Amino acid sequence: MKTTKKNTKLNKIIINDDFFNRLWEEIWTYIKTLVDVVREPILILDKELCVLAANESFYKTFQVEAKETQNKLVYELGNGQWDIPALRKLLEDVLPKNTFLKGFEVAHEFPYIGRKMMILNARRIYRESVATEQSPPIILLAIEDITEMMAVAEKLSAHTNKFETMLTERTEKLELHISRLEIEIGELQKNKAIGKG
Repeated sequence: MKTTKKNTKLNKIIINDDFFNRLWEEIWTYIKTLVDVVREPILILDKELCVLAANESFYKTFQVEAKETQNKLVYELGNGQWDIPALRKLLEDVLPKNTFLKGFEVAHEFPYIGRKMMILNARRIYRESVATEQSPPIILLAIEDITEMMAVAEKLSAHTNKFETMLTERTEKLELHISRLEIEIGELQKNKAIGKG
């Protein structure tokens, strides 16, 4: 059977904006549900780096609320607390050249919650052939707060250094005592040999 231009047009499925909107809503619900169950803080950003959503862990860790976070440029969060040079480098320079990044370490002093050591992982989610207004690209930014872990590591390091110092001092004292004993034994042997001779 010969396919004509007219038959091809009839067989095409016309997908309207309504379909894409419903599809995006379903995808968004799925993504949001996954992000909500993750224990580490996560931000979902749009391609302009505005926060579309964050999970409960983000709000708790960084002591902020949804109304202060959503629809804001990531650098404006917390009155500019997130305008971190390393984060800017990650999102503007490194991430656009890669689809994802793992293990990007950032240290920052936040005015209200103090110093935080963080490991950032980011992934762009999009398909160039399908990236449209109905299915916009997004960025998942996972933030692992390693502040406590680093504090423990620093304490362990300090204890190790203290132990090594004590061990070195004791070893030096023992070596000094051994040297004195060797001298005393040598003198005793010398005196004993003189007394025999």
